[in-house]
Amino acid sequence: MVKDFKGLDVWRLSIDLAKKIYLVSGNFPDAEKYGLTSQIRRAVVSVASNIAEGCGRSTNKDFVLFLHHAMGSLKEVECQIFLAKELGFLCEEYFNDLSNSVLALERKLSGFIEYVRKLG
Repeated sequence: MVKDFKGLDVWRLSIDLAKKIYLVSGNFPDAEKYGLTSQIRRAVVSVASNIAEGCGRSTNKDFVLFLHHAMGSLKEVECQIFLAKELGFLCEEYFNDLSNSVLALERKLSGFIEYVRKLG
């Protein structure tokens, strides 16, 4: 059972993504402060938080459940990045960078879920 989330590559990638999201969403329109800005920030924080919370659970089965919650939040972030681009809040360069970060984290998280699942 993994207990120290801070040493996990998947958690570190989620923190890196969160920092990027916080930086770019700070440039979203003021009218989105309680809308998309708030929602995308809460979702990206949820990715890292669910990984960390899962580490505190007593079984690998519970840990996997929280990793799946993290994946769900990551998909939410992916959707919101797309919406931000469609609304003109993100330029192509930032959109591509964020999308690549999401994809890299999704792959790492999927692999980690399978690893923990096999541990039993």
